[in-house]
Amino acid sequence: MTQTHTVRPAALVTGARRGIGKGICLALARKGYDIVINDITHDADMDNTVAELAREGARTEVVIADVADPQARADLAERAWQAFGSLNCLVNNAGISVKVRGDILDVGEAGFDTLISVNLKAMFFLTQDIARRMIADEAPRGSRTIVSISSANALFASVERAEYCLSKTGISMATKLFALRLANTDIRVYEIRPGIIETDMTRVVKAKYDQRIADGLTPIQRFGTADEVGLAVATLAEGAFPFSTGDALHIDGGLHIPHF
Repeated sequence: MTQTHTVRPAALVTGARRGIGKGICLALARKGYDIVINDITHDADMDNTVAELAREGARTEVVIADVADPQARADLAERAWQAFGSLNCLVNNAGISVKVRGDILDVGEAGFDTLISVNLKAMFFLTQDIARRMIADEAPRGSRTIVSISSANALFASVERAEYCLSKTGISMATKLFALRLANTDIRVYEIRPGIIETDMTRVVKAKYDQRIADGLTPIQRFGTADEVGLAVATLAEGAFPFSTGDALHIDGGLHIPHF
């Protein structure tokens, strides 16, 4: 008897070894995806993520690369595409915050350039690279989706994190631009705007936001989780909204709703 093997969809997730990136990988694995895991270093967190994905039945390929470096980013795209024969989903998750929160009048060019390179420039050019490959793919298997993780700061100004806000606002516009360009290629493009999510990045301000949440900052009065962001990405990736593109999905407990 001839056995048939189901071809599984594949996703590339940047900044994926922990936090929101890990939550996205696990959610995609539970939807049947194999995962190319990108991050800037291979450590115990990476090993733990690979092990958890294996328990979910996902094949994985680890690619260590700095997405802000043009050559490393090009190599990442090539290795990710070849790992499982193609890609159904790109998730631009890699991002950094400001090193020091402070006055917008004190922002320096070096720190500004670094943050924009990681958060916005890398997202733009990696999306460009993978989109070209998706378009050239003569036999795509299943839905094809590009999802970029921005932030509630795409809407809300935080003057102590000016460059971060600018990078996330840029992701919002880039999402719309790519959505328009790719609409007739059956590639859907989306943005996820997480609010206050419990991760290593937010640990330093947890006490501050615990109090603000208790005071009514968000209608749903708690931190969000990386798994909840992951679930949103996985839902988009499986093609649940075929007549939608260029949209932003808020995973923020209602933070974006004007209220008083």
